Amino acid sequence: MKEYLRFLWRCVRVSFVGDWRYHLWMLSLTVVALFGLNAYAKQLVQGIGTTGMTDQVTWGLYIANFLFLEGMAAASLMFVVPVYVYGRKSLKHVVVLGELLDVAAIIMCLAFVTVDLGRPDRFHHLLMRLNFPESMLAWDVLALNGFLLLNLHICGYLIYSTYRKRAPSKLFYVPFVIVAVGWAVLVWTIACFLFVGLAGRPFWNSAILVPRFIARAFVVGPSFLIITLAVLDRFTSYEPPAKSFRRLKTIVTVALSVDMFLLAAELFTAFYSGTSHAASVRYLFFGLEGRSALVPWIRTSLALNLGALLMLYLPARSARTIVLYSACVLAIVGIWIENCMGMVIPGFIPSPLGEVVEYVPTANEILVSLGIWAAG
Repeated sequence: MKEYLRFLWRCVRVSFVGDWRYHLWMLSLTVVALFGLNAYAKQLVQGIGTTGMTDQVTWGLYIANFLFLEGMAAASLMFVVPVYVYGRKSLKHVVVLGELLDVAAIIMCLAFVTVDLGRPDRFHHLLMRLNFPESMLAWDVLALNGFLLLNLHICGYLIYSTYRKRAPSKLFYVPFVIVAVGWAVLVWTIACFLFVGLAGRPFWNSAILVPRFIARAFVVGPSFLIITLAVLDRFTSYEPPAKSFRRLKTIVTVALSVDMFLLAAELFTAFYSGTSHAASVRYLFFGLEGRSALVPWIRTSLALNLGALLMLYLPARSARTIVLYSACVLAIVGIWIENCMGMVIPGFIPSPLGEVVEYVPTANEILVSLGIWAAG
């Protein structure tokens, strides 16, 4: 225990080691996080009315970021399968980075859920009335916290074993890895069921929402890892294997292709059938009753995703190219817009009574969101 506490202390100390670029980056993130904390303090005092959410649109920027990060966290863990099942050693270091990314993403998920609560000091009431197993929210609380504990144990044990310069015992992490893979699928499914199960919102009441969410998750998670590896390759002595970039690129290309195909199928079903489901889709892409706040966003998302897909299909001689990095950035931004402006908000517009009430996030809401991202 004494050695383990020394290990934790050295982890904290090494977090402050770096050149001027590293310190400038961390200082910038700290400033943004403090602005976000100040904005959240204002929200805590004045109430949830400081956000752009209303009684018509009750989920906004916070839940959109929560959904985005939940998918990203679970997708990163999928790399344990080729490493620990099929023995692909070229992805071994990617797995550790992916699990660390999972931890950061899940912590941000929990933070976004917390700031979305109007009275977080009464959170214990939710825990006392989880309505398990009927409530999807109860399942999501258990899934997220369990997934966080699993990832903390796996990457913590592997890094501590490396610190002690000894081979990790498979008995202490392989069973947890196998459980975590199944748990990741559970996290994805429950996150989608939170939306699909709302029969009063026809826009979400579609079975295709689950595979689309999983496809988008497999775009975002590997894209973040590619950018992380690129930064490590550029600014540190660590040189990631070229195979890591190639395999991650393949995953992103296939997943983004599937997402685009499912989107086309969704649009055909909505517009060709002309059901109530089409009202939200029409508002999203073309506007409704003179309201069109989301139209520029979703068209930008579509352009970014198609541009990223085109770049990914271009032949490349090297595994590390600026085209690949640019495609990953475009895909991440495009998927974020698609999750926020293309999935969460349109589900409330129009309302079950046919009212069109648009949602626009406030400056305070944006600051809180940026603060959580910076801290994470």
